[in-house]
Amino acid sequence: MKPRERVLCALNKEKTDRPPMQISYTNEFRKRLVDDIEKRENKSLSQLCDDKTHHLERYLGQDMLLTGVANDYEGQKYIDKWGVGYRLAPYKTKFGDGTYAEIDSSPITDESKIDSMIAPNPNIESMYDNARELVQNYKKDYFIVGTVAQTIFEMAWAMRGLDKLLMDFAIDRDFADKVLDVPHNYNLTVAKKLAEIGVDMLWLGDDMGGQNTMMISPDMWRDIFKPRMATYISELKSINKDLKVAYHSCGFIEPIIPDLIEIGLDVLNPIQPASMNPAEIKNKYGDKLSFWGTIDEQYTLPFGSEEEVRKETILRRETVGIDGGLILGPTHNVQLDTPLENFYAMLEEIKRVL
Repeated sequence: MKPRERVLCALNKEKTDRPPMQISYTNEFRKRLVDDIEKRENKSLSQLCDDKTHHLERYLGQDMLLTGVANDYEGQKYIDKWGVGYRLAPYKTKFGDGTYAEIDSSPITDESKIDSMIAPNPNIESMYDNARELVQNYKKDYFIVGTVAQTIFEMAWAMRGLDKLLMDFAIDRDFADKVLDVPHNYNLTVAKKLAEIGVDMLWLGDDMGGQNTMMISPDMWRDIFKPRMATYISELKSINKDLKVAYHSCGFIEPIIPDLIEIGLDVLNPIQPASMNPAEIKNKYGDKLSFWGTIDEQYTLPFGSEEEVRKETILRRETVGIDGGLILGPTHNVQLDTPLENFYAMLEEIKRVL
């Protein structure tokens, strides 16, 4: 099957030769993986995939190609287009060193700052050049996904500070809504533009789950976020009735899964195994939802044995993917601490044709 056909069949709960695959990685792991591939193949990745973009994804046999509107900043400390300050925090692994961007400062320090807050401009046409290129060059063969990460909550708390925004929810709801409106309006415009360009899926989401509980109560989520996400889904599907919408949240969010189904969600990501049992979630909601992810990034992939990786990948295929409805891959970006042997074992088992 071609990648596009494979994804469409899986999302329609139809039989496929294997589950469709999507894998993302940190920059450091990606470099390590590319170096290993080029050493083994004795060719550059661009020679192995002699087209313009997404060389690694196409070389690995991935079925979905992702595109979005990203921040492009460099340096040990920087301020992004929202006014949020970041610093690069170093970390070490046995496979090398890397950095994570951590929030260093938030621009909305008090209520007076919101009125002078100038959101980025979502109507700069050059921001969407990559999306247009993917749709034009690859949509006939691949499933194209527009990513609108940190859709509302995460961008809002980055601007306000997590502790302050959570307090605002409880004691100053009007102000909290003003803060949420900034990323909500920006990202809704971005998502609609990507839909108009012709992506097959919009990937929305905010981390609402902790390891074992939600970060806010389900009732608070229903009050604050459910209407906003319903607006996204209805407006996007009014542009293209065949458009699929995925929602990302790490951690435990089972109490709100029925609500997401109610407002028209198609795909839930990533079903973090340490927080929610993928097979149980499939049994409860698999007639109404498809799933994306499910391979454990907390233990199995970085710290498990190669055999454990194979067993878990096979288990997900045979449970969550039993009747279709599964895009298989890790529950988050593959990290630098992941052994290449484990990565290749996962890749081999996902791609094993039945």
